[in-house]
Amino acid sequence: MTTPLTRIAVRSLHAGRTALLGAFTALALGVALIAATLLGLAASTALPPGEDRTALIAQLGTTGGVSLFTAGFVVASTSSYAVARRRREFGLLRLAGATRGQLARTVLLEALLLGLLAAATGSVLGRAAAPLLARALTAAGLAPAGFRTGTPGWPLVTAFCTGPLVALAGTAVAARRSGRVRPLEALHEADVDLRVMTAGRLLGGLVLLGTYAAVVAAALAGDPAELLHRKTYTLQPMLLIAATALLAPVLARPLLRLLTLPAARPPRLVRAAALGGLRRTGATAAPVLLAVALAGTLVGAPTTVAAARAAEARTRTTADFLLAPGDAGSGGADALTAALRALPGAVVSPSAATPLAVVEADGTAVRAEGRAVADPAALAATTRLPVVAGDPATLDDDSVVLAEEWGDPKVGDRVRVVLADGARRELRVAAVLREGTGGNPVYVTPRNAPGARTDRIDVRDAAAAAVAALARDHGARVETRAAWLDARHPADDPRRIRRIAAVLGLALLYTVITLAHTALTTTADRRRELARLRLVGTTRARVLRLVAAEALLVTLVGALLGTAATLTTLATMGTALHRAGAPVPLVLPWTTLAATALLCALVTVPCAALAAWRSTKGRAVEAF
Repeated sequence: MTTPLTRIAVRSLHAGRTALLGAFTALALGVALIAATLLGLAASTALPPGEDRTALIAQLGTTGGVSLFTAGFVVASTSSYAVARRRREFGLLRLAGATRGQLARTVLLEALLLGLLAAATGSVLGRAAAPLLARALTAAGLAPAGFRTGTPGWPLVTAFCTGPLVALAGTAVAARRSGRVRPLEALHEADVDLRVMTAGRLLGGLVLLGTYAAVVAAALAGDPAELLHRKTYTLQPMLLIAATALLAPVLARPLLRLLTLPAARPPRLVRAAALGGLRRTGATAAPVLLAVALAGTLVGAPTTVAAARAAEARTRTTADFLLAPGDAGSGGADALTAALRALPGAVVSPSAATPLAVVEADGTAVRAEGRAVADPAALAATTRLPVVAGDPATLDDDSVVLAEEWGDPKVGDRVRVVLADGARRELRVAAVLREGTGGNPVYVTPRNAPGARTDRIDVRDAAAAAVAALARDHGARVETRAAWLDARHPADDPRRIRRIAAVLGLALLYTVITLAHTALTTTADRRRELARLRLVGTTRARVLRLVAAEALLVTLVGALLGTAATLTTLATMGTALHRAGAPVPLVLPWTTLAATALLCALVTVPCAALAAWRSTKGRAVEAF
C-alpha cells in the first residue's frame, strides 16, 4: 500500500466515523461477547464431567457462534452501503490516477483499522464482562453454583483476532466493488439506485442457498435426527439467512409492489422511493431480516423439538400410574413391586437406570442411556415402543433392544456393549426401535445392569386408591400419567426459555443498534432528494410522513423475508421429524415474529423521521 493511499484511508476512516459507528459498535460488542464466552468456555473445562458441563459448553458455544455471525452480517451490510455512498469519492480518486487495486486495498485498510480499534475495545469490555456473564449464567440456572471465569490469555488473543478478520471478511466484496467504479459514471448524480443485484451478489446468494439445500437434503436422506440437534438448528439456518439477505434486492421488488396495492397516490410515492433506492432498502431490510429470522428460529426450533418430544412421550407412555420408590435400597422397591403385582388385574413394569456404552464399528464406545427391565412383556404392555423389527418381549440376558441410530442394526445382529462395571459383552439384537427424536434408551435385563436399582415402576389397570395406599405405605411417590408427562415435558420450560433469551437478547441488541444507525445514515443521505420534494410543493410535514411510511414499508419487507426464512427452517425440521418417525407438531412462533417486527419498526420509523426532520431544516435550496 502506498503512503498516500494509507493517509487517504486513515483520513477517510476519520471523516466517515459517523457512518461507520454502527459497524464499529456491532463489531466491538461481538468481540466483547466472544471474549467473554471464550473465557467462560475455558473455565467450564475445569468443571467435573456431566450434564451441567455439557449444557454450559453448548450454551456458550451457541452464544459465541450467533455473535460472530451477527457481527459479520452487520459489518458486511454496513460496508456494502458505505462503499455505495462513496462512489463519487472513488470516481475522483480514479480521475486522480488511482488504480482499481489501490482503491480496493484502501477500503480493506480502512476495514483493518476499524477491526483493530473494535477488537481492542471489545477485548477490554469482554475481560470486564466475563465475571458478570458467569454470575448471570449461574443466576439463570445455566451454570452450576460457584462458577467463575479465570484470566487465561488465549481467549482474549483469539477474540482480538476475530475483530480484524471479521472486518476484512465482511468488507472484501465491497472492496472489490469499489475498484470497479468507473470515474465518469461515479460522477453522475442520481438519487435512483437500481443496479444493486450484481452478478457476484446473485451468484453468492445462489451458492449459499444451494449449500443450505444440499446440507439439508443430505441430512434428510442420511440422518434426519441431525437436524433436531440444538447446534444444527441454531447455526445451520444462518446459511439461509445470509442467502436471503444477498437475494433481498430481487425478492424485495415484488414484495414492495404487493404491499402497496392498491396504488393510490401516497402508496405510489412510497413505493417509488423504496424501489428507486434498492440499496438503501436492502441496507435497512437486512438487519430486520436478521432479527426476525433469528428470533423465529431460536424460539420456533427448540419449541418444535420440545413439542415433538412431549407428543412422543404421550404416545409411548400407556401406564396409568408411575411410581418412584423412596427407599434407596433395592429391597423397598422389590417389596413395593410385589405388592403392586398382587393387585387384581394390575400390570407392573419396574425398571432401573444403568450407565452403559455401545461400541461402534470403529471401536469407539459411545455412552448411552440404559434401562434394565426384569419383565419385558410388562414393559411392552405399559410402554408403546416404536418397534421397527423384532419383539421387545423376547428380551433376555443374552440380548438387547436399541434404536436405529446405533448403526442401523438388524434383528439377530451382535452388538458389543460396555456395562456399568466396565465388563464388555456381545449381545444379540432382539428388537429395533424407530429413532424418533432420539430419546430411546437401550434396554437390557438386570443381569447386564450391575448395581442398578429400581427407580421407576409403571402400573396399568389397577385401582387408583389401592396404588396410592401402597405407595404411601412404602414411602414411594406416585403420579398419574398426565401429571408425570406435565412435569417432565412442560409447555413452557423455564430453562429452555432462559437459554433462548440469553442468545436472542444479544441478537436483538445488535439489531437495534444497527437499525437505528442505518435509518439515521440512509435518511441523512437523502437531503437533496427531500429538498427536491419540497421545491415541487410538498410540505415538510408530508415529507416526514412519506419518509416514515417508507421506513415502515421497508421494515415490513424485511420482516416478511425473515418470516419466510423461519418458516423454511421449521418446515425442514418438520420433514426431519416425519422421516425420523416422530410426531410433527404445528409450532409457529407468530407472537415472537410479530413482536420482533414491531420492535424493529419502533426503532426504524422514529430514527428515519428524526433524520428527515433534521435534513429538512431551513430552506430547501440550501441543500444544493
